[in-house]
Amino acid sequence: MCGRFTQQRPTSEIARIFDAEDLAGDPGEHFNVAPTDEAAVVVQRDDRRAVTRYRWGLQPAWIDDPKIASRTFNARAETLATSPLFRDAFKRRRCLVPVDGFYEWRRDGKARHPLWIRDPEGRPLALAGLWTGRPIPDSDEWLRTFTIVTTRPTDYMAAIHDRMPVIITPDNWAAWLDRTPRDPGELLAMLQPNEAIELDAQPVSPLVNNVRNDGPALIEAWGPEPAPRPLPGSGLFPDD
Repeated sequence: MCGRFTQQRPTSEIARIFDAEDLAGDPGEHFNVAPTDEAAVVVQRDDRRAVTRYRWGLQPAWIDDPKIASRTFNARAETLATSPLFRDAFKRRRCLVPVDGFYEWRRDGKARHPLWIRDPEGRPLALAGLWTGRPIPDSDEWLRTFTIVTTRPTDYMAAIHDRMPVIITPDNWAAWLDRTPRDPGELLAMLQPNEAIELDAQPVSPLVNNVRNDGPALIEAWGPEPAPRPLPGSGLFPDD
């Protein structure tokens, strides 16, 4: 699954990386983004690509209860095409969620240790997302929300969790964002675990467990110094 992530880069830098227009003007420095928070996403708008901010936790137009976000911040790749919650967005409202890393918790007995998972070269990860919009009652404004798609883990991630967010590689960014009808099989192929994508899992402070905590201290290495691409059980994690 993916229930917390970081967006340290300002949206102006995200826009440059994704060849998009910055419509958010956000300075970044978000180290503990959680469901129901607003976050930067990359979307296709007519003939331009844009970086904007939507609320995390998909709320379809036909569901009035905002508490649905507690169930819809992730969407399983295996059921996107059939789920009433996600199938319409899967057809024509796909987005990328640019993150500097995401958190996962590794269980050791009764303890759960947070890990910050990132690209080993520090490049942003483009997570597969879906979005939707609904008018806000008694207002001219719209509420736009998004979800992050998850899939089966790669061999590396399987030692940490049984799900992981889908990471879209740069060669597939345009196809994933394209709002014209596409073959569902082509889209579903992008959502398979990709063993070619390398990730590093760095143990970090339990401070991240509290969604009210924020700041760079949350992603500092905690415990023994990690080696390149550490694996759980390597002795590099507390209590191994």
